[in-house]
Amino acid sequence: MVGRKPYKIATLGSHSALQILKGAKDEGFETIVVATPNRVSLYRRFNFIDKIIEIPTFSDFAKIEKKLIEEKAILIPHGSFVAYLGLKEHKKMNVHYFGNKAVLDWESDRLKQREWLEKANVPVPRKFAKANEIDRPVLVKSYGASGGEGYFFAKNKQEYKQKIKNFKPKKFIIQEYVIGVSAYIHYFYSPLTKKLEVLSIDRRYESNVDSLGRIPSHNQQGLGIEPSFVVVGNSPLVLRESLLADAFEMGERTITASKKLMTGGLWGPFCLEAIITPNQEFFVIEISCRIVAGTNLFINGSPYASLYYQKDVSTGRRIAMEIKKAIKEKSTEKILN
Repeated sequence: MVGRKPYKIATLGSHSALQILKGAKDEGFETIVVATPNRVSLYRRFNFIDKIIEIPTFSDFAKIEKKLIEEKAILIPHGSFVAYLGLKEHKKMNVHYFGNKAVLDWESDRLKQREWLEKANVPVPRKFAKANEIDRPVLVKSYGASGGEGYFFAKNKQEYKQKIKNFKPKKFIIQEYVIGVSAYIHYFYSPLTKKLEVLSIDRRYESNVDSLGRIPSHNQQGLGIEPSFVVVGNSPLVLRESLLADAFEMGERTITASKKLMTGGLWGPFCLEAIITPNQEFFVIEISCRIVAGTNLFINGSPYASLYYQKDVSTGRRIAMEIKKAIKEKSTEKILN
């Protein structure tokens, strides 16, 4: 470690905190979790967590930021950061932060996300600007990372016009509903080696839309059940090897485009959330510029991670490995913001 006081790894007690901190401990770091009272008992169960800093609510995070700086903590972001702290507070943090905060503006805005993916020549579903343009089934998605909340499905423009009347979010995007298999590809890009890795892949289990898929269409008539896309769990997925080349190429193009759109570009973990059609074509519906919850399936590694490393490597541990390498090479400025 550099200096008299070694770096420590910290994160918020939510989302993928256990994976992040377990991976950090496996790489020899001391670990800190910032938790609300209802979560403290959970994190006390695990001996790879060295310190728990309790705050009344996540919105009180700013009050303990100075303490984290004194601890020489490196904060690892995940999906709960923007959801609980808000975009502005997230960007204002002064504590060491793994990742590029410049991507936050692009990730949080679905139109900017689309611009990014289009510049990367990544296939995306058709977007509709107005209700009268709708000529096929669509999915309406609010902005932000909310685990599938704030979505609704409409089979045509008439159904869209009816449902939009009761839709609370003011900012949303209307996009084609692509029918196929979901594949959430977990990448890691290293600014130190300039190499991209596919670490793992998952599918989301969404309630109740996945359950409805088990009921024959003629039996669904008259039930009056609205599809819900709220994520309740994840399951592992391994792609056909012939599709893996496409997955790598989409990830590479996404990184290349990011360097043109924002200072420093995207680095660390990210996820392209895709649908694969019966014709084996990818359509990317979203990009998450951080560790995603689906990686929690792979705390003991994955079939893809084992192709690179002779040890169990989760996305959480891969983050710690990158930080460890940067410290050793005295190049932390390349990975911390």
